[in-house]
Amino acid sequence: MTSITDSFNRPINYLRISVTDRCNLRCIYCMPLEGIDLLNHGDILRYEEILQIARAAVELGISRIRLTGGEPLVRARLGELVRMLADIDRVDDLSMTTNGILLKQYAYDLKAAGLHRVNVSLDSLKPERFSSITRTGSLEDVLAGIEAANAAGLKPVKINTVVMRGINDEEIVDFARKTVDEGWHVRFIEFMPVGDSYDNNQGRFMSLDEITKRIEELGPLQPGKLNGNGPAKYYRLAGASGTIGFISPISKHFCFQCNRLRLTADGKLRPCLLSDEEIDLRSPLREGANAEELKTLIRYAIDSKPACHQLNMGTSPHDRSMCQIGG
Repeated sequence: MTSITDSFNRPINYLRISVTDRCNLRCIYCMPLEGIDLLNHGDILRYEEILQIARAAVELGISRIRLTGGEPLVRARLGELVRMLADIDRVDDLSMTTNGILLKQYAYDLKAAGLHRVNVSLDSLKPERFSSITRTGSLEDVLAGIEAANAAGLKPVKINTVVMRGINDEEIVDFARKTVDEGWHVRFIEFMPVGDSYDNNQGRFMSLDEITKRIEELGPLQPGKLNGNGPAKYYRLAGASGTIGFISPISKHFCFQCNRLRLTADGKLRPCLLSDEEIDLRSPLREGANAEELKTLIRYAIDSKPACHQLNMGTSPHDRSMCQIGG
């Protein structure tokens, strides 16, 4: 297996692919209420183009691929893309992040197509609060999707919870208790400053230390382990079959171990989530770039990865909302 490292000697083996900027929810930290200026159909990468980029990336050393959005399940025939990517040799892990609204409908087909596992974004266990955070949608649909994903074998199903002060922070303990009572794998994520949605939610940030103190009301946290590609650190409560993960890009950043690139739905490769720098792959691809030329552009993106984000210097990305990047 080949491998590739960036200029800071970090192995790069993980590609997140946004398949659409469309979403069936309007989460307050991700997308404005009125939505965004959606990409034209012709500007979005075709499945065959995504496959070309993925193959080139895998030849360089990418072995883990995650599909994101917007909401990936709103794109038609997503199972076809899953099957294409699953057929690439040396892809060890093929996963997807979804809001879960449509997961019950597609879970078994996705598993049959070759998807390994899913992460489900869920920020409240209370129906009214869920509707307030997402501005639409049904908590019941998400819970049914989680159940279907487990039944289909898309495991481990990880629950991603963005913690927001004054909005859902009183549910931290409720989510943690799910790891004991129902074996959930819950990951608490610090609120990130991306796009205009962050500007409208100043003061919502809660640090990892604050979140941890809330959870320890249930008892001490013990070291845990869960397979995955990301930066989460995992723990367990006594007697829990599930795990608690923490993702702290702000208070305790993990840039020193960043292993990923992000491909937007319109074919731009982002070396860093929290930077607006992008490398265009769509234009060269549609102008006839071959695999070696694509690999040269991907190498350039890898070499462009910064040592660390610049949030502590007041620099944050504003060119795209989170739904346009894929998280």
